Amino acid sequence: MSMSAGWYLRRLSRMGPREIGGRAVDTVRRRQWRSAAPAAPAVTGARFTSALPAGVLDDLPPDAVKRLVAEADRLMAGHAGFFGVERDDLADPDWWYDPKTGRRAPSGHAFDVPYRDEETAGDIKQIWEPSRHQYLTVLAAAYAVTGDGRYAERVAGHLRSWWAANPPLHGVHWVSGIELGIRLVSWVWIRRLLDGWSEAAALFEGNPVAVGQIWHHQRWLAAFPSRGSSANNHVIAEAAGQFAAACAFGWFPDSARWRSAALRSLEGHLRGNTFPSGLNRELAGEYHGLVLELGLAAVAEGDAAGVPVPASVRLVLLRMTDALAAVVDNRLRPPRQGDSDDGHGLVLDGAGTDRWGSLLSTGEAVFGRLGWWPAVPGTDVRTPLLAALLRPGAPAVARPERRPAHFADAGLTVLRGPEEIWCRCDGGPHGFLSIAAHAHADALSLEVRHDGVDVLADPGTYCYHGQPEWRRYFRSTLGHNTLELDGGDQSVSGGPFLWTRHARSRVLVADASGGGVSRWSAEHDGYRPSVHRRRVELSAALRELRVVDEVRGPRRAVRLAFHLGPKVTAELTGSRALLTWTRDGEDRSAVLDLPEQLSWRAHRGESSPPLGWYSAGFGRKEPATTLLGTGSAGGAAPSGGFTTVLRFRG
Repeated sequence: MSMSAGWYLRRLSRMGPREIGGRAVDTVRRRQWRSAAPAAPAVTGARFTSALPAGVLDDLPPDAVKRLVAEADRLMAGHAGFFGVERDDLADPDWWYDPKTGRRAPSGHAFDVPYRDEETAGDIKQIWEPSRHQYLTVLAAAYAVTGDGRYAERVAGHLRSWWAANPPLHGVHWVSGIELGIRLVSWVWIRRLLDGWSEAAALFEGNPVAVGQIWHHQRWLAAFPSRGSSANNHVIAEAAGQFAAACAFGWFPDSARWRSAALRSLEGHLRGNTFPSGLNRELAGEYHGLVLELGLAAVAEGDAAGVPVPASVRLVLLRMTDALAAVVDNRLRPPRQGDSDDGHGLVLDGAGTDRWGSLLSTGEAVFGRLGWWPAVPGTDVRTPLLAALLRPGAPAVARPERRPAHFADAGLTVLRGPEEIWCRCDGGPHGFLSIAAHAHADALSLEVRHDGVDVLADPGTYCYHGQPEWRRYFRSTLGHNTLELDGGDQSVSGGPFLWTRHARSRVLVADASGGGVSRWSAEHDGYRPSVHRRRVELSAALRELRVVDEVRGPRRAVRLAFHLGPKVTAELTGSRALLTWTRDGEDRSAVLDLPEQLSWRAHRGESSPPLGWYSAGFGRKEPATTLLGTGSAGGAAPSGGFTTVLRFRG
């Protein structure tokens, strides 16, 4: 997906003077850097001093270790999966190859690589992901827990291969700062986990190629930080990687300066990327997890190196952890909201380890759990290893005495009912910063689960680059459980990561106090001059969710969508749908009574145009049922609105 001149003009219009000036400086610097890359400073007597404390590896949970070793053995056989594509070539990977399209990214100077153009470079996410080297942290962890040198030798071989194929500023892996930052976090942990291997020092601090790569990664990050309207999760990854490397690999004349600058950036941007309530400002559950993981990993390096970390950093991470504990459902799944690309900050576990349970376990180990936190039934490897480095203790601030249900600054409300009914209501900002890069046009959307099963589902993300029609669908108003007017989105898209006009929402009522009936109401102005207002009531006694949609303003064409989860089947008769699914071998059901004023049809797995899909993870999609009602509203139409009632059966 190459960008047109119009896109660049729209993108420029969302920048302020300071950002434009900074980007102009970046452009000049890129031209200066086109000459041969300078040699890294000579390093003599370098030592790695941030090893794990003695005895930590002896106390890891056996079941988590078993999963880790099983995953490592799968990787040793060359098998891995990235974004829905299973690979069997990872024993000797081609670092520039995309198995999804069969293309290889072009060579040349990094600043010339057209990485957004799938026809030229392939699916860039498929190429970048293995080079985050998080599968190598898994292999290194397997070495640490087993002492089996095969794992260490494979890690060393792949690192040497990558360093040889990707010299500084050459090729696709030197294009994006988030990739460099996450890669540095991986390298720090690889060195730590291989510390007992006799060749570890020769691979890293005794290896001029490795030293040069580490220096050039940090030099790049210091020169080209994400700026202004792009300072979202990317800048957190850049700062976290820079800080981690400058602490653990503090071998260079610039290390102290890099460390100090990265810590200032991390502190400022963690606060900037996080609401005071603790939710991530991108309003995307997956990015909340990514930022929290990166923040914890960065602080761990500071604590391990004896570098003082401001209390404000720990405070943000504490609030993020409490917020995560507050919003997950009974199966520890966070809201599916906004973009998701399955990005992780630090991977040390095997398949089957629950990411969100792992984060809450780490929060408990570092900050202490609150009485209302959900129980975490599983175990993981990462928690004890991170906790061994992190200084324990929560900042001296008040924490919620009861489980929060309404996050006013984020406009997110969770209604909970009996039988593990969970309903997320969206009345918050369209997205973060002027471009709202990872936002969806989902104002006033709902997400309803029963015992962790998606009943009314947020369909997800599926893709970023290369498939514009699918990108538009999964972030569209039609692609969410909300109301669309006149066939257009509530917010105006200027490109795959750019919104040029943002719908403004406001919550009118948020009463989730735990009484017999929880209520929520909000409205947005995305269809000016019309206003869409939605009211939601969850009755505990009736096990019933009632949704009323009103359109105030001129008469408009209406489409009201309800997307069902992939496990749910629907039998639609007129305006009533019988929903059925199975959970843990038990049959469950609900009745969905839809507004009779609209004409209803069921859609499933349609591609021209897309409708009726669910994406469980990046790069993956599967057919799911969408119930779509069409009609009109506003003007002289009756003012009672459209009423939808979801009743869960016993």
